[in-house]
Parts: sequence; structure tokens; C-alpha cells
Amino acid sequence: MNLRDLSYFIALADHLHFGRAAAASFVSQPTLSTQIRKLEEELGVALVERAPRNVMLTPAGRDVAARARRIVADVEEMREAARRSQDPEAGRVTLGLFPTLGPYLLPHVVPGIRARFPQLELLLVEEKSDVLLERLQQGRLDAALLALPVADEQLHVEFLFEEPFVLAVPEAHPLAGRSTLSMADLADERLLLLADGHCMREQALDVCHLSGASEKGEFQATSLETLRQMVAANVGVTLLPTLAVKPPVARSESIELIGFRDPPPSRRIAMVWRRSTAMAPFLQDLAKVLRELPQDLLLPTVHESTAPIHVPGAPGV
Repeated sequence: MNLRDLSYFIALADHLHFGRAAAASFVSQPTLSTQIRKLEEELGVALVERAPRNVMLTPAGRDVAARARRIVADVEEMREAARRSQDPEAGRVTLGLFPTLGPYLLPHVVPGIRARFPQLELLLVEEKSDVLLERLQQGRLDAALLALPVADEQLHVEFLFEEPFVLAVPEAHPLAGRSTLSMADLADERLLLLADGHCMREQALDVCHLSGASEKGEFQATSLETLRQMVAANVGVTLLPTLAVKPPVARSESIELIGFRDPPPSRRIAMVWRRSTAMAPFLQDLAKVLRELPQDLLLPTVHESTAPIHVPGAPGV
């Protein structure tokens, strides 16, 4: 058994297709198939159920795949630690972000990361939070930015910042023109929310439960931009995180943005990595850079005098 064979099997577990796994491993399909069979012979157990049009892992195969991921990840971390011993701020880091944060945070932090770590190869992966957690636990990510809470004793959680929510309403909505809101003002509202699987859906539902609001269940969006366009089209109102309404996001003239009186509903963002990783000292330094956001960037936009404040976003549909 060697790392190459384990890598082939991990590719097969990922793709569940011999041809695609071989292509991802840059070998021929017969070569990959032969090495998988050798691995099965060495372990004395079938790892794969082979059908003409379907490939599935056996229970033993799923267990071996999980263990193989950890082994390969540990070896890669050992190699990375050796590289960083020569230059602690060079090398590669794979960082995960969830979709309602990544596009809005990155323009503000990537220049600082480039300036602080000019030799760093930064690989960014955008996925839903549950996928990021799984990949982090498997060693396929070095770290991830996630919304708290994160309940896993094997992970180190480094708090970064707290991001308030604001309410986005159509310009003709009864709440438009308000300078600020209280949670009680949402009591009779039906909010547009993201679809299942987005952590922000759960955060928005928490706000609904606390305020007495409800979900407009006949519509669920797949992105913040879709929510924004539905508000612009006068379909309903929604909560948006503050970073998603700050430049360089484009403006929309048909949406108004209203902040909440203290304490505003918010989400807490942290950088998370495995406690066992050899990259921990570097990741601490990276977290410091991510934490250095301008203070006014996290202040929700509110009305000034009587002029309406428009949420930056996509044009109305």
C-alpha cells in the first residue's frame, strides 16, 4: 500500500466513476482499476461495488476512504510544514468560504493578504457551510470562514468579526422611509429567505422567531442576488448582511435599506481549522489580517436626514 494507491481510491470515492477518477488522477483507466484491485487484495475486502453503469462504495470502502483522506491530508500537512520551516509565509493555503460571505468579503481582504504574504498561493473554495465543514474534517481544506456556532472539538475556532443584518424593502413598502427599526417592527412581515442548506437561512429564521415574523414560503432563493432582485420587483422584504450592501457591490435605485436599533440582529464570523494542523501558527497570522477590516465597513447603512438610503444591489427586474 502506498500514498499513490490511496490517492487513486480517494479519487474514485469522489467521482464514483472509474473514467472520471482516472482523468482526475492523470492516469489511464486500466491503471487506476488495477491499483484499486491491488488495494482490495491487500486489505482482503471489497471496497467497491462494480455495476455496468454504476459504482458504489461498500461499507468497508466508505470507512477506508475516510481513513485514506486523513492519511493523505496528514502527509500533505507534513510536507507543508517542512516547506514553511524554510519560509513560514510562503506555500499554499486552501481556504473555504460560504456563498453569502465570500463575494462580499474578499474584495476587502485579498489586497491585504497579498501585501502581507506576497509569496502565498491562496486557493479559495466556495461551498455551503456543511460542505466546508466536511472538507475541513477530511483534510481537503486548510481552513474555512464559517458563521458561529461551530460545534466540533477537533476544530480550533478563531473569532473574526460580527456582521449586522439590515432590512431590504421595496421603495413603496410601508417601512420605507423609516430611519431605524426594532425587531418588533418585523412582527407582521413575511420575509423572503434563502433555500435549505444555506446557513444564512437558519440565521434569518432565528430573527423571524425572535421578532414574530414569518417566512414567505412560496419562494426560496438560491443566492443573495436573487433575494435582492425579488425585493426590487416588489415581491417582498428580506434581511441582508451588511457586507453584501457595501461597495463595490452595485447600487439599486428601487430598494431601500433600513438598519436596526441596538442591538441589531447579526451573525458572528470565525476562521476555523483543525487543531492537529501543522499550519496553525501561520493560520493565526492569516486570521489577524482577515480581522483587520475598516470599522465603518461593518456599520449598517441607515437613513441620513430624510433622504432615502438605497441598498447597493442588482437592478430591479
